[in-house]
Amino acid sequence: MRRADARSNRDRLVAAAREAFASAGLEVPMREVARRAGVGVATLYRHFPTRTELVTTVLVERVEECGVRMRSALDDPDAWRALSGTVREFADRQVHDRVLNEALLGPGEFAAAFQVERREHAQALDVLVARARAAGVLRDGVDVDDVRAGLLAIASLRRLPAETSARVIGRVAALVLAGIRA
Repeated sequence: MRRADARSNRDRLVAAAREAFASAGLEVPMREVARRAGVGVATLYRHFPTRTELVTTVLVERVEECGVRMRSALDDPDAWRALSGTVREFADRQVHDRVLNEALLGPGEFAAAFQVERREHAQALDVLVARARAAGVLRDGVDVDDVRAGLLAIASLRRLPAETSARVIGRVAALVLAGIRA
């Protein structure tokens, strides 16, 4: 029974950390994460002796989800739906996972820890753009660097105040897609 309880506590801690990091940043007090999970601070530290371990665990989960979504896009036979869905998903993550994306995409230890996965996601984007170009759904002259420039523009907007970022990021994503589509 203890193992199931321990797994449950760990799962609650990761879920609470994900929400706390998203709303209050990576420096949210560990006591607050424990409170949100409904466990004691000692339980949190038994599972995650350092903040870095907890942040890394949450980031691993997010990176794995992104990998699943990229593989799904690669499996989609509709080249435009696959590419545009990827751009929209990226934009949505900038709105809902602002702080976690800052950790993954910015300089620092967390970004460095996921270099292999980031390279795999970049290669998947290369394939999605090549498929879209081959299907004739991209504007003449549009290449993967243009799509990446659009993603960078979207990512830069995550620093806007939360009350406006969703609207602005959504509009910029729509403009990027309109600008690359044939």
